[in-house]
Amino acid sequence: MWQPVLMISGYFISVLGMAMLFPAALDIIYTNAKWSNFITSSIIAFFIGLSLFLSNRGKIRDISLRQAYLLTAISWFSVTLLAAIPFALYGTSFAGAVFEAASGISTTGATIYADVEALPRSVLLWRSLLNGMGGIGIVIFAIAMLPFLGIGGMQIFQRENSDINEKFMPKISYIAKRIIIVYVTLVIACLLSLKLAGMNWFDALCHAMSSIATGGFSTKNASVGGFHSPSIEWIITLFMFLGALPLTFYHSLLATRNIHSIRSTQVSTFAKVLIIYILFMSIWLSYNGVYDFWTAVRQSSFNIVSIVTTTGFVSTDYLNWGMFATTAFVVFSLTGGCTGSTSGSIKIFRWQVIWAQLKRAMVTTLEPNRISPLKVGIVPISAEVTGSVYILFIAFGLSLISLTLLVSLFGYDFATSFSAVVACMTNAGPGVVASIGPAGNYAFFPDAVKYILAFSMLLGRLEVMTILVIFTKNFWK
Repeated sequence: MWQPVLMISGYFISVLGMAMLFPAALDIIYTNAKWSNFITSSIIAFFIGLSLFLSNRGKIRDISLRQAYLLTAISWFSVTLLAAIPFALYGTSFAGAVFEAASGISTTGATIYADVEALPRSVLLWRSLLNGMGGIGIVIFAIAMLPFLGIGGMQIFQRENSDINEKFMPKISYIAKRIIIVYVTLVIACLLSLKLAGMNWFDALCHAMSSIATGGFSTKNASVGGFHSPSIEWIITLFMFLGALPLTFYHSLLATRNIHSIRSTQVSTFAKVLIIYILFMSIWLSYNGVYDFWTAVRQSSFNIVSIVTTTGFVSTDYLNWGMFATTAFVVFSLTGGCTGSTSGSIKIFRWQVIWAQLKRAMVTTLEPNRISPLKVGIVPISAEVTGSVYILFIAFGLSLISLTLLVSLFGYDFATSFSAVVACMTNAGPGVVASIGPAGNYAFFPDAVKYILAFSMLLGRLEVMTILVIFTKNFWK
């Protein structure tokens, strides 16, 4: 069982080690006195990764379902631990370093740093690189793993057996390459747009990677609001939205070159939900005199798109908008983007399945003898998929309750505990209490809570069931 898991994990760790050379080069260019930190981290990660790869290499004919789950867990958790080394070498406690690395690789965007602007450029770049690598990593995970779970809306890739056979591997490899091209193209487009809007190249690169990855790490203490530029806010709003669309959607659009393919039920529903949220909040803010209408539209658009897509950028402290807005942002964070995107949380497709089931239940309540097939748009949904979605909701809810109770054991009130876990499990980043809100950070939590929240981020990022299944007896039989 272990050979292919360790070999592929070693490959991922080696790539992580090589990625550390980019911030190392930045340290050397800017003559940072601690220039050896990233080089040391790179050597450690590359040595571990290469050792695992070489000691377990061999021809992999297939990977079983159990191995696929194990690979997902081991690779993401090991990469997180090794990605934490540079933060630790720069003086952060190891728990804080793990939290920051988990936040980056899971594209959560929560931070332990109170003064981001005081960090070396190499550390700022590393945070954004983690966002970028985590963003593309989770899309490849969605393509490869969610068909097994039946819960993600990626059933187009479902196979009849439980082994990843030789016919399936080239399909994943081909689609992955195309998706990476789309991903990099979006990052470059965002980079150039932000540069034209007035950002310097470094800030533009960091924010471009974080925007498309829906990651949320910024180079400013006030996040995107620190640039005081409406044009920058609109550009990032657009690219956060684009990052929350399925990358397979772009692949299909480019492959067919058919404008009708843009009529994706999931994409259109996602856009409609965002418009409703934004219009409602804009009207409420302007009616209550918080902003004039057009400023309300801009601020609502940016911050709602940021939270719904689970990016975590902020343009202002929306906790000052009142209790209604604060409560609404919890709902927004639980919505999520599209399946197959870099976005986190529950995601639109699953809400569509629940809504379709609710509508069918109301119809059959009034007309018990009526046969009403379950559909999302024109796509029929099987009982297996529906059941799997229910299970995910239950697992997500129970995990949320359990982790909230764990955090509260350390003396935190319900609002702080619940807000922190929701923000981390949904990968949204900022919470809805002042201490961890848009103007706050997670530094004050003790080390044990930081580890709990880091686990919460990865649990939510990997769709909950992918991790929980490893802790069952049947998995190890």
